[in-house]
Amino acid sequence: MLCVKEGTIVHHLMKKRMTEFQTRIADENIDHAIIHDPDNIYYLAGFWGYLGMDFGRPTILVIPATGEPTLITPGLEAEMAADMTWIEDIREWTDGIGGEWQALLDDVIDGSTRSRAGAEPLKTHPSILSYLKHKFSGSTITDISKILSEMRMIKCPEEIDVMRQAGQVAVAMCQAAKQTIAEGVPEYEISLAAIAAGTRKAAEFLGSRKSDRLYSPMIHNLQIFQSGPDLAMVHRRPTLRRINQGDPVYMCFCPFTLFKQIKLGFDREYFVGSVSDEHARIYEIALKAQAAALETIRPGVSAQEVHFASLEVYQSEGFGICYRTGRGVGYSYLERPEFKDGDQTVLQAGMTFAVDGGITIEGEFGARVGDSIVVTEDGFEYLTPYPKQLQIL
Repeated sequence: MLCVKEGTIVHHLMKKRMTEFQTRIADENIDHAIIHDPDNIYYLAGFWGYLGMDFGRPTILVIPATGEPTLITPGLEAEMAADMTWIEDIREWTDGIGGEWQALLDDVIDGSTRSRAGAEPLKTHPSILSYLKHKFSGSTITDISKILSEMRMIKCPEEIDVMRQAGQVAVAMCQAAKQTIAEGVPEYEISLAAIAAGTRKAAEFLGSRKSDRLYSPMIHNLQIFQSGPDLAMVHRRPTLRRINQGDPVYMCFCPFTLFKQIKLGFDREYFVGSVSDEHARIYEIALKAQAAALETIRPGVSAQEVHFASLEVYQSEGFGICYRTGRGVGYSYLERPEFKDGDQTVLQAGMTFAVDGGITIEGEFGARVGDSIVVTEDGFEYLTPYPKQLQIL
């Protein structure tokens, strides 16, 4: 990611995060935090790998309450890690040699079975969690997930700037996809157009600085895409199906919008040639529900109040309740807080969310719209500013 010797602002911010995190775990009487979640490793250390536990290759960040952190990573990625991270103590392991990562982890925590450890139970691979439970069998393993999620809730100006760029990548994808939608065009061609446009937009933001050289502009992942009679199949992916006259086309760019490890939410729906009165009515209700949620967003409001605002619209129109209206976004697809019943987190400036409006009529059709926003001192700002009124192409 960033060369240590450049003394970049981003690395300075990561070091400040690390200091805050160490203070927090010390307050919890934790001696070592063992972090395995790639998003949290990036947040604190600036390193992301391209191979992980799908290939049996863990990268582990070990953070003592005092002193310098250690990054344990597969040897094949050690050179890349050294170029990306600000952390000096990088220890590499090799398959089948010298006890692998377990031996290195033993060395870092000094073989102590009396120290208190912190981990992310829901984010840690079972093999690593099993090791920790055995290693600290006589001690408590504290869940540090809440500490990290609380730290990540409010984004700094530098992070928000990157999120704005990610939003422009998402918008470029949507523009290209929309221009490709036409009668006879297969769904996968529309998705390919989004991939190409997003990659080119991401490339515009990269390359001007040496510190960006290891970021890939390539947009990837399977898009969520439904059209025609399959519109109610939520989370379906692009197929060979060709667009017909009168089709609705729904595109979710959430799995796509990944720029500099930032992940946003963004959804749009269009109609080819015509739209039925009933589908148009449902789409307008989805827009109205999202607008009600957005109008509620400002510092001091609880997360669940935003959700309740959209629920009031759905219920007034004769529909039931939905699970949530939005979710925190940033380095993960799902962050805290969430716009749902029971989440009483008070909104603060700098929090970032995906905010949705959506109705699915099972077996018939659906109407959905989604944007990412940042909470400001007096309301919110779109990170994905793009028209969303009903459009017939």
